[in-house]
Amino acid sequence: MTNDAREESAATTPTPGGEAAANMGAFAGKLEQVIATQVRHYRTSNRLSSAELAARTGLSKAMISRIETATTSCSLTTLQRLADGLKIPVTALFRGAETDRDATFTRSGQGSLTVRSGTQHGHEYRVLGTLKGRTDALEPTLVTLTDASDVFPLFQHPGTEFIYMLAGKMVYGHGAYEYAMEAGDSLLLDGEGPHGPLELLDLPIRFLAVSAK
Repeated sequence: MTNDAREESAATTPTPGGEAAANMGAFAGKLEQVIATQVRHYRTSNRLSSAELAARTGLSKAMISRIETATTSCSLTTLQRLADGLKIPVTALFRGAETDRDATFTRSGQGSLTVRSGTQHGHEYRVLGTLKGRTDALEPTLVTLTDASDVFPLFQHPGTEFIYMLAGKMVYGHGAYEYAMEAGDSLLLDGEGPHGPLELLDLPIRFLAVSAK
């Protein structure tokens, strides 16, 4: 029996106690459906017939048909053969199989206002998005300083912070250093060092602060 024949036999023969495997032909799993879609997509994109792909991969035409109809489960060896024959990375065959991932979409002018030490002194902090359950996620915050901003608290926190100036001019301090910043300027800093606005030169001032732990 050839390797191809053994593979096809193993893919269609139920294993003891393997009810899911026994019904694979009738109830294809999500992963098999994804692989079927990707193999068919890349084969047709490359203008290959099933017979031509079979010749490239060393699989039978019947096996290619079963893969593209999601009526068989591929071994790792088969996946590698398919990827080589289609000239794509193996991971491309699994596109679409990912589970749902968290994301936050914030429209212009929206975002959650949050209270921080500068809020009572005229500083506005608008958080533009958070990811639930992620302790390593970025936290983007839109900061607005107006003529009501008369006190400039300094901040310290673990991780790093990136500041991008959107409007206005200010002197921003980090540790013993001072930076004159205006629209288009940016600053990447170590959050452990005391940092914050020191002098407001041209109001209103708006900048994006992105922190990461």
